[in-house]
Amino acid sequence: QLQLVESGGGLVQPGGSLRLSCAASGGTLDHYALGWFRQAPGKEREGVSCIGKSGDRTNYADSVGGRFTISRDNAKNTNYLQMNSLKPEDTAVYYCAADPGNLQTLVGGPDYWGQGTQVTVSS
Repeated sequence: QLQLVESGGGLVQPGGSLRLSCAASGGTLDHYALGWFRQAPGKEREGVSCIGKSGDRTNYADSVGGRFTISRDNAKNTNYLQMNSLKPEDTAVYYCAADPGNLQTLVGGPDYWGQGTQVTVSS
């Protein structure tokens, strides 16, 4: 059973940066499409970014394009989300996700979720 653990969240001022990490155990991440989702208070969970199994394909939500970068290190069994130029509207719980299918099946509903890490952007 694949398990995902996020880290790297915290409080940051507007314009600042954070890097989220997602470490996997119980499986090797090169068998999975990976993604990041977020859920702000009172809002539905939304997709932020995703990356294919080999890292050759990435997608971003319009709201984070140009500011966030997703990457993966299959040798370290870890997925990353570099977040720059953070805005207060980026405040949310961020979840790492994995799916053995492709990016479409990941976006439609991944098989595996992490527990989430809080990101708060505030002055």
